[in-house]
Amino acid sequence: MRRKSLNKKKELGLLTSTEVSVLVTPEMGNFYGTMHGGELLKRLDNVAYICGVRYCKNQVVTLAVDNVLFKEPVYIGELLTIQACVNYTGKTSMEIGIKVMAENLKTLSMRHTTSCYFTMVAVDDKGGTMLVPELLVNGKVAQRRHENAILRNKNRKKLSH
Repeated sequence: MRRKSLNKKKELGLLTSTEVSVLVTPEMGNFYGTMHGGELLKRLDNVAYICGVRYCKNQVVTLAVDNVLFKEPVYIGELLTIQACVNYTGKTSMEIGIKVMAENLKTLSMRHTTSCYFTMVAVDDKGGTMLVPELLVNGKVAQRRHENAILRNKNRKKLSH
């Protein structure tokens, strides 16, 4: 049943979420033996890009990253599952919420390690902005995410002036 739902969303151009898994390897580490924060941010930016392109079917670039919270360290050898979801759309931009879960592959225990919000802007081949499809909000969770995204967007605009 999930496959039918996903295909219907693809046909409508409403694919609003993406999930990517990454194994944390030694070259991603810092001097403490955990994943380097910059390395994690780079991967999160890539997942936000994938989510944004899949949603609007155009290239996107990162405008802002908000509320990055490194709740817990990520250890070398863990499997990260990065979940991204379009929470809000403006005229040319969208907010993508990201949640990172780390899994210890030996014990199969999972932890929520990181959360943040990326604002991505749709662009054409020359770098000009493009309109993004309006987000259709369905369900209580999506509604809550959408309302919180509107508040973050207002706060970001206040800070930038």
